[in-house]
Order: sequence, then structure tokens, then C-alpha cells
Amino acid sequence: MNNTMRIAFLLIALAFQSFAADSFVEAPEHREQPGVPKGALTKMEPWKSTIFEGTTRDWWVYVPAQYKPDGTAAVMVFQDGHDYTGPKGNWRVPTVFDNLIAKGDMPPCVAIFINPGHKLKDGEDLATVKWKANNRSFEYDSLGDRYARFLIEEILPEVEKKWPLSKDPEKRAICGASSGGICSFTVAWERPDQFRKVLSTIGSFVNLRGGDAYPSLIRKTERKPLRVFLQDTSGDLDNPFGNWPLANQQMNAALKYMKYDVRFDYAEGYGHNSNHGGSIFPEALRWLWRK
Repeated sequence: MNNTMRIAFLLIALAFQSFAADSFVEAPEHREQPGVPKGALTKMEPWKSTIFEGTTRDWWVYVPAQYKPDGTAAVMVFQDGHDYTGPKGNWRVPTVFDNLIAKGDMPPCVAIFINPGHKLKDGEDLATVKWKANNRSFEYDSLGDRYARFLIEEILPEVEKKWPLSKDPEKRAICGASSGGICSFTVAWERPDQFRKVLSTIGSFVNLRGGDAYPSLIRKTERKPLRVFLQDTSGDLDNPFGNWPLANQQMNAALKYMKYDVRFDYAEGYGHNSNHGGSIFPEALRWLWRK
């Protein structure tokens, strides 16, 4: 093999390694395992909110096979719910939950997958909206307790009509990516009496609607009883609203400074996507739900 061919093969190998490093890596928990009891996923009727007046949204509820209707079940709420429900993709929450619950790595946990609200126009269908929901940024990127109230006053009571849940805030978690990530943190920050576990991937802790204030607020506010898992990558967004990798590093530094129970998984490469966050999702859940 001459030098030209060696260089060509080397370049191909490096390119492949770069591609592989930026790709989703399936964990065993992402696959259905023999003998593991399967939970049930139910698509709920579209929800018309009163707190976010004029909006409608799709949502789903997963109930594990080990669920008992005695008010002891944990609950985890997922923003942009449509992205988390499927048996394929980078999250596969029902399958991952089935496997982790069966192993005892997390308690029997109901999952609520909820999409952002959309103010429907004539001829529109919620099934085609998804990431383009016109109330998404207002609901997710805004600071304050409005979205927390929406979950606590509207969604959780509706779920509990059929599936009673634990009222213990230590058994309530919330998860989201990008704007859904900052939204999840905001809910727990505003209402630690209701939610105390946060999983944020590629979180938008930048100045979309004032979220860049969080690192300073965290440092100046008495520590709250939260457990926070953050994830981001060096290839995340950098635009006029801020630098996502830097913002997540600042969040981690502030939380560590205030002695929060926090973990930050950071990787080189990738982009504003769920490839890395999805790859480490089972491990993130194990850490979040550890005793």
C-alpha cells in the first residue's frame, strides 16, 4: 500500500470515527428484553387548556405493568411528548422504563408525555404541528410558575382520575430537551413542593425569554431540595440568543457552587439534537432515581 492510499484510508477512518462519535448509541435498555413486563401507552383526548387559553395539545400516558392504584406510583412528565413515546428513535421511554423498573433501577413510574400548546387555525391538525406548536416558546422558555400551574392544576388531576399518583415530590420528576429542558427546570425551581427531580438535555438556558438569569438566581437563592441531571455537547447552538454549551456549563457551576445534587454529562461534537442525550438516557434515569 503506497502513501497516497494510506492517507486516503486514514482520512476515511477519521471521518467514520467522527460520524460515529456524533451518532446515537443504543444501550441494552433501549431494546425490549425477554421476560420484562410491558407497560401500556394510552393516547389521551386532545387537551384544551384554561391556563394557556385557546391552546390545544396532544398527550399520552404510560402506565407500567407494576402499577398499583394505591397512590404510591412515581410520575415523570416529558415535554415535547411526541418525541419520547415511540419504540424507535433516541429515547424509547416506554421500553427503557419497562427495563429499568423490572431491574429495580427506578420505582414503578407513570410517564406523562405532553406536547406544547397550539392555537389551531382553520384546516390545521395537531398531528402535523409537533415541533411547530405556536405556543411552545411562550410556555417553555418563559420564567415563572405558569407552566407549573398548568401541570399541577390541569394535567395531574386529569391523570389521577384514572391512575392515582404519589403526592411525594421526591417521587415526581420532569424531563425535556432544548426549550423543554429549561421548562423542566423552571417547574421544579418554582414548585419544589411538587417536583424535585429534573432531567434536562441540550437545555436552552439562554436569553430566549430571560433564562440566562438562572445561574445568577441559583447563586443568590437559598438552596432548594432538587436533584438535577444536565446534558450538553460542544457542538450545541451558538447564536444571538446565547451559547448553549456555555450556558449549561454556567448552570452546572452555579448548582455545584450551591451544593445541589447535580450531574453534568458533557461530550465533544454532536449538535442541537438528541443523539448524545438519548444514548445516555438510561444511565441518566438510573442516576436521577437512585436511592
